[in-house]
Amino acid sequence: MKNRYYTLFAALLFALTSCFAIDSPESTAAPINHSIWDGLLKKHVDVKGFVNYGGFAKDEAQLDKYLALVSDNAPASSWSTNEKLAYWINAYNAFTVKLILNNADQNISSIKDIGSKIKIPFVNTPWDVKFIKIGGKEMDLNNIEHGIIRKQFKEPRIHFALVCAAKSCPPLRNEAFVASKLNAQLDDQGVRFINDSFKNEVSASKMDVSKLFDWYGGDFKKTASIETWINKYAKTKAKAGTDITYKEYYWDLNGKL
Repeated sequence: MKNRYYTLFAALLFALTSCFAIDSPESTAAPINHSIWDGLLKKHVDVKGFVNYGGFAKDEAQLDKYLALVSDNAPASSWSTNEKLAYWINAYNAFTVKLILNNADQNISSIKDIGSKIKIPFVNTPWDVKFIKIGGKEMDLNNIEHGIIRKQFKEPRIHFALVCAAKSCPPLRNEAFVASKLNAQLDDQGVRFINDSFKNEVSASKMDVSKLFDWYGGDFKKTASIETWINKYAKTKAKAGTDITYKEYYWDLNGKL
């Protein structure tokens, strides 16, 4: 029953992706400097991706300053692909932190505690909260992930970089993504994520991996098999033909309020 539920979930996710599509707002601005976000990450996220949300709360004025910079400077067509992608990944992660802070007084233990008390799939979830404004357009986290990043960039490694504030998510990187080293940062995220035994277990005869590879399997399979992607980053390589199973996904916060 559980496997059938997740299969249905994945099918619905891909079917509804177009519903999240949003044209990227555009400005004529030069690429923004992510140094404020970089400083906050270095200060409040440890090397394993554990987030000190209480620390972020104390520095919320700085976070708001960075988010205002993001909001007022949507990517322009003159930006390089890496400049645009780094912008959107940082925007997603920074606004996710802001969403947690906006709801910290509710003593939430999971991002899924945010939103309507009546939980209807893809309706009134935290990812549907319209609290983001970029280039004068209101949007939510789903718009950024599904309507912009997945739609425009066709880059499977974004699933190692976008962090939804949950324990089973990839680690929140404690530095900002930047165009000049984006490729190396995404690969490093893959190494860190795949070799975290809480999130993925890979041996010569075993691949018990994150549900992200199930939910977003279509994104990965456009360029290589799931097995190939996992072995690319796993320190121990699984033998060809090894069965792939998927771990339970834990939505508890990836840090402390």
